[in-house]
Formats: sequence, structure tokens, C-alpha cells
Amino acid sequence: MEISQYLITDHRECDNLFAKAEAAAAKGDFATAKDEFLKFADETLLHFKKEEDEFFPKFEEITGSSEGPTMVMKHEHEQVRGLMGKMAQAIESEDKDAYLSLAESMMILLQQHNMKEEQMLYAMADRVLQPDGKTELIEKMKEVAL
Repeated sequence: MEISQYLITDHRECDNLFAKAEAAAAKGDFATAKDEFLKFADETLLHFKKEEDEFFPKFEEITGSSEGPTMVMKHEHEQVRGLMGKMAQAIESEDKDAYLSLAESMMILLQQHNMKEEQMLYAMADRVLQPDGKTELIEKMKEVAL
């Protein structure tokens, strides 16, 4: 399995959960929105942990740099975490307009972030890691838990 295949699957799962939460909030169904948002947040934070604990260190080792793209991705992870906090507050207070506005910002941020990871970092890792190195890294990421 390729690194990109494994991590892009995570991205799509997070995207689907995000869309379910947004759709529920748009209908004013805050019980469902809250449930789906929590699933989205958990899956996204788990994905970030896989990257930050396993993938990024391996990528930095391969490239010999921790000042490049992984630094930018870590910064964007922090932006997503901050936005998640604001979205959680909007859901908790059942503020539909605030939630949907924040959701729009989140969608743009995640689309841009995911595109950079998928087209650059994951693709580069797929090119430079040997097959056994890919398998080992994916197995380590599968073991990561929140």
C-alpha cells in the first residue's frame, strides 16, 4: 500500500463526517450535528496525530529538514484545531449561522491543506520510501490512538 492511499482515505473519511455535521446543522438538527461533529473532530485529530507522531518525523528524516513543508502542515493543524474549538462552541450554543460560517472557513482551510499534503508530501514519501519502509510506516500509523 502507498502512503498516499492510506492517508488520503483518512482525509475522505474526515470530509464525509464534516459534511454530515454541516448538513445536520443546516437543518437545525443540533443533536445529529453535535454527534457528527464530534466524530469528525475525533477522526481529524487522530489523523493529525498519525502525521505528527509518525509520518512527519519519517518525512523529515528522509528529507533532512524539519523547517520545510512539515512545519507549514503543523501550523495548519493548529489552525484547524482552533477553528474546531470555535465550531464546537457554536454547536453547543446551537448557533446555526455561526456554525455554518465557521464550517465554510474550515472547508476552505481543509481543502487547501489536504491538497498540499496529497500532492506534495504524500507523493514524495511514496517516491522515496522503499516498499518495506512504507509498510512499516503505515503499520505504525495504524497503531496510533488518541
